[in-house]
Amino acid sequence: MPRPRFSTFAAACATALATTLIGPATGAHAATADHYSGTLSDGATWIADKPAQWNGSLLLFSHGFGPTVAADAPSAAARQALLDAGYALVGSSYDPNGSMWALDSAERDQFAALTAFRRQVGTPTRVISVGQSMGGLINAQIARDGAGRVDGSLGLCGLVAGGVDLDNYQLDAEYTLATFFDPTDADRLVNLDSQADGVALAGRLTKAVETAQQTPTGRARIALAAAYLNLTDWAPGQQPPARDDFAGQEEQQYAWLAQGLLAFIVPARWSVEQSAGGNTSWNRGVDYAGLLHKSRHAEQVKALYRDAGLDLRTDLNRLTRGADISADPAAVAHLERTSTAGQSLAVPLLDIHTTADQLVSVEQESAFAGRVRRAGDSALLRQAYVARQSHCNFTTAEVVAGLHAVEHRLDTGHWDNSTATAELQHSADELDLGGAAFTDYRPSRLSGTR
Repeated sequence: MPRPRFSTFAAACATALATTLIGPATGAHAATADHYSGTLSDGATWIADKPAQWNGSLLLFSHGFGPTVAADAPSAAARQALLDAGYALVGSSYDPNGSMWALDSAERDQFAALTAFRRQVGTPTRVISVGQSMGGLINAQIARDGAGRVDGSLGLCGLVAGGVDLDNYQLDAEYTLATFFDPTDADRLVNLDSQADGVALAGRLTKAVETAQQTPTGRARIALAAAYLNLTDWAPGQQPPARDDFAGQEEQQYAWLAQGLLAFIVPARWSVEQSAGGNTSWNRGVDYAGLLHKSRHAEQVKALYRDAGLDLRTDLNRLTRGADISADPAAVAHLERTSTAGQSLAVPLLDIHTTADQLVSVEQESAFAGRVRRAGDSALLRQAYVARQSHCNFTTAEVVAGLHAVEHRLDTGHWDNSTATAELQHSADELDLGGAAFTDYRPSRLSGTR
């Protein structure tokens, strides 16, 4: 089966990096905004923009995974719209001396950037934290720990389930692909020597997936790995496949994998391991049949195995018997300490997620909501969804409408209907900033949690 010819992964999920790294380039600011910058005690930099007609509100922006460059808005277009509306903006780079998985310093540096703003720019009447992708995890931590420093919070495509869950479900998928298509790499999936080592591994796995896609057996096993990855079955340039179009669902999942998803997530593991000081994921003792049972893609996998004449139970038993990867306990403890959120909320938080996010699966919202519920803080959390493919693929209107919903909660003390799908859509439509596609949606359970 030929590779689908639509936009490359780099274009499809450019917002994962490019739109979060929008530092103070010439011409990027509103003409009436003053720009500020500085350096924090750990070497991190911060930037801020304050419009001439400041409305008193300050947005504290946490950028996503990538080079540690200061950013203060989720995109250039959003920055311009927010400045035009009177908001001041601030954000830090996080510590530039360590890993791009900068969770060791990010929350601390964000609060330090906020302090620097107060000292050098002015005192806001209200602070709302905003975070995107990995910055969405940082944002959730700020919503947990920021009482007295921030008033409310808006999360965008946030990695809110945290680093441990992310590493584990990605490992489950990579282990499945390696077991069936690239067995020489099955014991090389963790403890990467370098980012280059991860890039090379991703290239081998991608090539193996491309070969496997040519047969019904290969496609069934790709679907199994995609289920463990919580991978969306709606790819850019395509219509969403019908609920019972299992072959069409697999074809679109394959498109994500073949066109660069593995090339992103496999090398990124090295950055997480670098930050934590060792391997942070494991599958020893994992029951891969039970894991599949939890996935929303289970029926798809079963159907494709039947069509291929392949025994699913045999493959699941093979995966369970071969699962012998152990984590470094100290590294896991480090990641649990620095890279989780949802243990509680101190301020109201609205999370917005695209329904077909290939990098940070929408199912992460389900895991996060459960954690917040167990902490007794569900009244502070609301979640909303946008019917669109790709990671962080929001219009400016959707971002600003979400911000307005958080402001409503702060103004009134109640969410009321401000986060209802129809209200968010109406709010976004009125802005004339690129349209919106808010939708009623309930994410399934996140596969791969331990």
